[in-house]
Amino acid sequence: MVIGKVDFVARNHTYIMGILNVTPDSFYDGGNYTTVDKALFRAEEMIKEGADIIDIGGESTRPGYEEISPEEEIKRVEPVIKKIKSEFNIPISLDTYNPETAKAGIQAGADLINDIWGLNYDPEMANVIRDGNVACCLMHNRKEHDYEDFKTDFYKDIEAILRKAADAGIGRDKIILDPGVGFQKTTEENRWVLKDLANLNKYELPVLVGASRKSVVGNTLNLPKEERLEGTLAITAIAVMAGARFVRVHDIKENKRVISMMEAIRNEEID
Repeated sequence: MVIGKVDFVARNHTYIMGILNVTPDSFYDGGNYTTVDKALFRAEEMIKEGADIIDIGGESTRPGYEEISPEEEIKRVEPVIKKIKSEFNIPISLDTYNPETAKAGIQAGADLINDIWGLNYDPEMANVIRDGNVACCLMHNRKEHDYEDFKTDFYKDIEAILRKAADAGIGRDKIILDPGVGFQKTTEENRWVLKDLANLNKYELPVLVGASRKSVVGNTLNLPKEERLEGTLAITAIAVMAGARFVRVHDIKENKRVISMMEAIRNEEID
């Protein structure tokens, strides 16, 4: 698929989406990159370390987060998108579920809209993505943890998201699927989703795994967010073997090395 000017063509390769939160309250890096200069410096670091896409977020979506207005979100992300696009050729993803923010972000140069509600927060989002002719990452999520049977309902929800995208006229060549690790799922359900990742390939769409330093790692290993790197790297290794096209992570260099090692082993041929 094409994101911006880059064709992410390799089906046997896992690309890195680097996380750049320009928020004061994100669970891991909140407050670190709240100025344009700091965000630009971090973007340059991530590119040097091997990021293929930079995902810019203006509102924290950690558990218990407080929503901010689209105006405030735009104020945070718009200048950062413009500055990074003016300095670097890397594709930019905008992490938002607000159609107003998405529209402003696309006008500023965003190449992909990363929607944690999978088009289910505001029906206008699908139209903004279609009219903007940009790629989108559509994530599995629910307002409440109200599953009758998690495994069955999970795939029903995924298929409903894809129908909504199709009905809005969003081409399948524009869609990435995100199973939504950490969103309205128990630790056990998150682990099941990760174990079942390869099954998402049946939709013949790129899959993105976003589990960097999340609670599934913390709860499994009983570790704080500062000590969840190894658990995140284990999930990245699983994502590679399951055929995921993207991982969304904080720690670029370390994840890049794991991907390179996993792919070297997987692709090795012995005569």
